[in-house]
Amino acid sequence: MPPFLAALLLAAALSPKSTAHAVHSAPRPPARARASRAHPPAPAPRLEAVTAEVLSRGSRLGHDVALTFDACSTRANELDARIVRILVATHTPATIFLGGRWTEHNQAQVRYLASLPQIELENHTWSHPHMTRLSPARVRAELLRTEDQVYAVTGKEPTFWRPPFGEYDTKVVETAAALGLMTVEYDLPSGDPDPHATAPRLVDWVLRKVRPGDIVVMHLNHLKFHTAEALPAIIRGLRQRGFKLVTVRELLADGPLLAPGAPGPKDPKR
Repeated sequence: MPPFLAALLLAAALSPKSTAHAVHSAPRPPARARASRAHPPAPAPRLEAVTAEVLSRGSRLGHDVALTFDACSTRANELDARIVRILVATHTPATIFLGGRWTEHNQAQVRYLASLPQIELENHTWSHPHMTRLSPARVRAELLRTEDQVYAVTGKEPTFWRPPFGEYDTKVVETAAALGLMTVEYDLPSGDPDPHATAPRLVDWVLRKVRPGDIVVMHLNHLKFHTAEALPAIIRGLRQRGFKLVTVRELLADGPLLAPGAPGPKDPKR
């Protein structure tokens, strides 16, 4: 090999790699976390069965609002770390519904989320499928595999779950309830997946539509969404309007309301 070519190759090998993308993406999991994927995690303790219901919001009588974020399992399994930094910096409670495969890919980051007292971690299925198209056995597998993965990483077991795409039927809800998982939907979609949803539009939509007891859904697994740019103004605007930001568990403690058409009794007074 000519000397000048060898020198060029050596310089390229020693040159620092670009870090431009690192600001918006999660760091690579530690080697030990990557190696653990070769063996399935031990099963989490199984929960007692709960009532088969779909909860979509809390009571309208107070001033509580729950911000929720879906961490969907995708091919990329991205994490917009800006959202986490904003929640920490503003001391904002939030509930994050974790995809099982996303959790497997982002183990170090999930452990960090679990260490934050204002963050609640719940179940968003293993592979983000259309649950109504699956057999009860497949529904069980999607939920239990995620339970096991989250428990293995955090030592905490989810008791809520959110159906991908907002799709559920009686079979799915009853199967989840038998596993001890309460189905949690939302009643205020932020619209952040919409390619036309700029940050100002997201802020305007959420602040115009929000009502007491709302469960707002956003996403933290897509770097192209404008969620992170809109989030500080959403948090600030909600608080300026007198809303108290809480987790889903705190919101539902004072009286949940079922989603329209969902199994279970409704309370028309709330």
